[in-house]
Amino acid sequence: MPPSKLSQSPYLHFAATVFATIFLGFGINGILRPHNALAIFEFDPPATAADQKLVDSLMVLYGARDLFMGLAIYSTAYFGSRKSLGWILVARSEVAVVDGAVCRKQIGSGEWNRWGYAPALTVLGGLLLGGLDRA
Repeated sequence: MPPSKLSQSPYLHFAATVFATIFLGFGINGILRPHNALAIFEFDPPATAADQKLVDSLMVLYGARDLFMGLAIYSTAYFGSRKSLGWILVARSEVAVVDGAVCRKQIGSGEWNRWGYAPALTVLGGLLLGGLDRA
């Protein structure tokens, strides 16, 4: 028998874990391949070796951030409440908004590569929060 509330749908749980897997991939890429992770943001490569060293370190931090977010989504999906999972997904959508704003400010474009998935995270989070549940 199907769940009576949309927020209880196993498909929402599955969709959240798909996003978690994507974020884990971005995180691993940022840690193991910082040059490639920088290219995803469409930023110009650093001009000097000192700048490259700094950017590589910052990309490892970015990778750790994405690993954390992916693992937070996984752990909440499997061990936490749907409402907690919903709020984490909504919060992650705001990270995408900030990433896009930084790209736009830095290079004048690339923001929609981040802003494009932010609404999907917000909607998924809202559904898990019970935004469309019927009483």
